[in-house]
Amino acid sequence: MTKKTNSPLTKLFRRGFLLLELAVLIPVMLLLVSNQVIRISAEGHLYDNLEDIPYNRVALVFGTSHRVRNGGPNPYFYTRMAAAADLYHGGKVSYLIVSGDNRTQYYNEPEQMRQALIELNVPDSVIYKDQSGLRTLDSVVRAKKIFGQDSITMVSQRFHNQRAVYIAKHHQMTVVAYNADNVPHSRTDRTHMREWMAKANVFWDILTGTQPRQMGEKVIIP
Repeated sequence: MTKKTNSPLTKLFRRGFLLLELAVLIPVMLLLVSNQVIRISAEGHLYDNLEDIPYNRVALVFGTSHRVRNGGPNPYFYTRMAAAADLYHGGKVSYLIVSGDNRTQYYNEPEQMRQALIELNVPDSVIYKDQSGLRTLDSVVRAKKIFGQDSITMVSQRFHNQRAVYIAKHHQMTVVAYNADNVPHSRTDRTHMREWMAKANVFWDILTGTQPRQMGEKVIIP
């Protein structure tokens, strides 16, 4: 009785299939590991209750558009502004940096944030605009290098705060984060998918030493 041998074509097929499996499996594993590392690292820095969060002189509020694609109000924007106003009125911070994208004169997240906070009775004099917060990395690093803050409170949704805290810790900042209210589940699927990729991209930024696209002159917060 003779042994059945695999043909060269069969061997080639098996090798190709193994390479395909690795090509799919390795990125998925990296995605899962990077997200888990960031989530674990952020624990102990995130706060849901206003009473529990420690005082910091300055809060960094992350921007987003105040409108969604269909023109309606963006709940992520308004819950963040409400959380930032609560921090101020609750005596947990004294100043607010509103950081976001100001890519054109017609799209100005920091100005929309400033106006929303003023409507929530936050004095204009305590609001500082960072109009070069094009990415979370940019906002965090600029808070330290441009606005001079080594210790800061961050304001966004929990999933975003996790990533921001990790970036801040990597840049030797002392950080806590206040979680804005959750957004109804029907609006979150696409955002959470993007966030998975963004968390993985944090490690690429670290490996490549990525810095903010724009720096500029320092701003003194009294």
